[in-house]
Amino acid sequence: MTIAAISTAVGEAGIGIVRISGKDALNIGNYIFEGNKVQELKDDHNRKLVYGHIVDRQNNQLIDEVLISYMKGPHTYTREDMVEVYCHGGIISVKKVLELILSNGARLAEPGEFTKRAFLNGRLDLSQSEAIIDMIRAKTDKSFEASLNQLEGSLSRKIKEIRNILLEMIAHVEVSIDFPDEDIEEVTYEDLEKSGNKVKEELEQLLSTAERGKILRDGLNTVILGKPNVGKSSLLNAVLRENRAIVTDIPGTTRDIIEEYVNIDGIPLRIIDTAGIRNTDDLVEQIGVDKAKETVEKADLIIAVFDASREMSDEDYEIIELIKDKKSIILLNKTDLPTKYDEAYLKSIINNREIITTSITSGVGVDLLERSIKNIFYSGEVEVYSDTIVTNVRHKNQLVKALQNINQAIKDIKGNVPIDCIEVDLKNCWENLGEISGDTIGEDILDKIFSEFCIGK
Repeated sequence: MTIAAISTAVGEAGIGIVRISGKDALNIGNYIFEGNKVQELKDDHNRKLVYGHIVDRQNNQLIDEVLISYMKGPHTYTREDMVEVYCHGGIISVKKVLELILSNGARLAEPGEFTKRAFLNGRLDLSQSEAIIDMIRAKTDKSFEASLNQLEGSLSRKIKEIRNILLEMIAHVEVSIDFPDEDIEEVTYEDLEKSGNKVKEELEQLLSTAERGKILRDGLNTVILGKPNVGKSSLLNAVLRENRAIVTDIPGTTRDIIEEYVNIDGIPLRIIDTAGIRNTDDLVEQIGVDKAKETVEKADLIIAVFDASREMSDEDYEIIELIKDKKSIILLNKTDLPTKYDEAYLKSIINNREIITTSITSGVGVDLLERSIKNIFYSGEVEVYSDTIVTNVRHKNQLVKALQNINQAIKDIKGNVPIDCIEVDLKNCWENLGEISGDTIGEDILDKIFSEFCIGK
């Protein structure tokens, strides 16, 4: 079935693109297109832009002035014949062109269906397909670069290398099972253990990149926490370099959650300013306080802000209790004012974590905070190296399963467990890795993955 969809974002723009893919793409394109100098698109026009108009022939109505491109399969995104119409941007023009295409034999594409066809037709494997949506959603240059590396096949090649090792191991096992009298079992066990350790090492290396990859892909879920008027909203504004949150001397100004994305040297932060932690009789403010406490449970990082110009209070102790088991950065703010805070005591009750002294309104210490964020997650480096980085939660889960399989296989090898039992874990490991590349995966999982794509991609 031939499919079609708008491939550009909805809204005002210079151009809008409507994409058609399938065996009838050229016929539909030719039926709705009327060129100034070209009667119809043919193989001679492959990959060339042709000027003309889109026309509703049944109603003898001109729809839009366009450029049109015919791309002959299999050298296309989907490996099928494709036609793309470049019309004027906006809502009405692209909608009218799409409706005309659908009324002449095409079906509206499902979310991600163009990329799904690219996968099913062998142009991309599954991990490369998933990299495309990551590129679209990338919020920093670093996350885009990580996705691009995956699209170029960095993860696919690594998974293929590991699966080839496993395939050789499985072959050794099957030889031992099929030819038990050939006296090769002792050598097989020795080789299997060596290869198994190699697979384990490679899987552990990939998994070691998963936390960094999650941050690059989804952003670092960062919560600013503190009692009222300690400088939380000022900190949000300072990090964003804009006045996003209202800042006043009145306690309880922030009553709801404020979320923004910010790029710190390639780390995308989903930064959340919360209501000040305190007991209050104001119902609306109390809801905000409860929300603030809920965000702590889901946070990757907490920036706890304390006021150096005031003595420690019950609210401060409550905040310390909330963050004691969380990855956190401690800010002692308002150090431009006379200090009443016992920094040494604070350090002793927060397990001697580093304390950054700041005066956010003066711009002092914000650079130290950003450096501390980088140090916590990247040991001072925020680089996407040429090494393969695991950015996808599904990939991580499959790697964890594969690692469990190979660990069990190695344990069985060392324990001289019957070799047919070892084969089960090796095959499970091989299949779990195959789900990353799409070599061994069910239709239901495919549908779920591609349903997250936008229509038209």
